[in-house]
Amino acid sequence: MKLTPKIKIIITVFLFFLALITLNFFPFSKKIKTFFYSVSQPIQCVFNEAGDSVSSFWEMIFKIQLLGEDNRLLRLNILNLLADNSKLKDLEKENQDLRDALGLEMEKEFDLTLVKIIGKDIGQDSIMINKGLEDNLSNGLVVITGQKVLVGKISEVYDHFSRVILLSSKDNSLDVQIQNKDIDGLARGDGSLNLLLDLVPKEKEINEKDVVITHYLSKKYPQGLLVGQIKTIKKQDAEPFQIAEIEPFFDIGTTETLFVINNF
Repeated sequence: MKLTPKIKIIITVFLFFLALITLNFFPFSKKIKTFFYSVSQPIQCVFNEAGDSVSSFWEMIFKIQLLGEDNRLLRLNILNLLADNSKLKDLEKENQDLRDALGLEMEKEFDLTLVKIIGKDIGQDSIMINKGLEDNLSNGLVVITGQKVLVGKISEVYDHFSRVILLSSKDNSLDVQIQNKDIDGLARGDGSLNLLLDLVPKEKEINEKDVVITHYLSKKYPQGLLVGQIKTIKKQDAEPFQIAEIEPFFDIGTTETLFVINNF
């Protein structure tokens, strides 16, 4: 059988290592050992270089693994920094809302609980806030912004969150008045974030941009909370009352933190 070059190389290497082992374990003369080491030196150099190359290869693989781990840790650190930055921004926003409330001295008027919006359902004219039974909230509590803008009332309470029905809900109505005018009316929700002013006598003069505030007559809400501005006015000769569209001051798209009035 004819041996292939590959098999010949394997046999040669085997015999070479066998010779090395034999020289190390058996008492050959110094001259024989010297001769063999001299002849085999080039071969040993090849294997040493190959060994160094293999060693360098695995060292490179190890360094790449360490680099990959460093990159992973770096990404985690970046994500942690982004999360901390987001928390700081949220805290800064909450502090600003608290400062706004303190500037209006609301803490002297009401017992307040700071809450955050965690969900919005425009189709149902409602929002979800991040506190509930565990924070002593209950149905019917009034919700406002840090600028004393009326938002609505809590309608459902769970352990750690609550649902708030907005003023624009068709289930909502409240007594209101035009600020700085002796004009009363009824604000009622029209759905889809729309709010109407009704039951204003036709002879009463109301104008666009007039500010609508809560009236104490209903006793459902504190007196003087901001509701919105008159947007359009509709008068009909056959009707004793005029109707106006109110543009609510509460902006569901930009507001993040609110206050619950625990009592008034």
